[in-house]
Amino acid sequence: MRFFTYITLAGALFLTACAPTNSQIKKALKEDSSILTDAIKENPSEIVDALNQAFRLAQQGQKKKQEDEEKKAIEEEFNNPKKPEIVSGRAIHGSENAPITLIEYSDFQCPFCQRGFNTVQKVLEEYGDKVRFIYKHLPLPNHPHAMPAARYFEAIAMQSGEKAYKFHDAVFSNQAGLGDGEKFLNKVAAKVGADMGRLKKDLASAKVKANIDADMEEARKFGFSGTPGFLVNGVSVRGAYPFDHFKEIIDRHLGKK
Repeated sequence: MRFFTYITLAGALFLTACAPTNSQIKKALKEDSSILTDAIKENPSEIVDALNQAFRLAQQGQKKKQEDEEKKAIEEEFNNPKKPEIVSGRAIHGSENAPITLIEYSDFQCPFCQRGFNTVQKVLEEYGDKVRFIYKHLPLPNHPHAMPAARYFEAIAMQSGEKAYKFHDAVFSNQAGLGDGEKFLNKVAAKVGADMGRLKKDLASAKVKANIDADMEEARKFGFSGTPGFLVNGVSVRGAYPFDHFKEIIDRHLGKK
C-alpha cells in the first residue's frame, strides 16, 4: 500500500513541479498529511483508477518474474537433471527401455493429483511406449486416506505391478470413494485381482513402509512439499500443469535423442 501511496502523491505533485523523490514525498506527508487526504477527497475516482492500474501492472510484473524464474530453472535442470532412484522390483508402468521416464510424487486423496492423473493418462496415450511412468508417494498429513491408499498400492505391487497401476487408476477415477476408507480400498483391490489374503499380510510389512518412506524422503530432497510433483527425465514440474507443458518438455527430450 505504501508503494501505491507514493505513486498517487507523486502524480499529484508532478502536475506543478518536477517529479519528487521518495524522501521529498515522505517529508511532505510528515509535515502535512492532509496533502494525501485532500487529494483522495477531491479525486476519488481518478485515484482508485490509478491504484487499480498500478495493482494490475504489479501483478503482471510478478507473473513475468515468476515465468522467467521457472524458465531459468527448467534450463538448469535440462543441463543438470535431478537423479531419482529407480529401484528394481518397484512397480513401473510401461517399458523399462522407454526414452522418457515420468515420475510423479503424489497423494491419492489430493484433488490436484486427480488433475495430474488425467494429464498423465493423456501423456501415456500420446506417447505410448516412449514413456515409462513411475508413481511415488507423498501422502500429505491433512489427507487421512492418502497413506492407507499408498500402502495398498505398494502391497498390491508386491504381487503385480500391472495390478498396482489398475488400482491406481481405479482410485483416481473414483477419488470420492476414499471417504469409505478401507471398505473402498478392499473393494478396489479385489476388483483388480489382488490376492486379498496376501494383501492383508503385506500391508503391514517393512517393505511397504520402507518404499513409502523412501519416496517421501526423495520428494523432500528434490524440494517437493506439495502435490503433485513430477520429474520428466529429471526436469521438475511442480503442480498440476496442463498436458501442453509436459509435451513441451518431453518433445525437447525426444528431440535431443
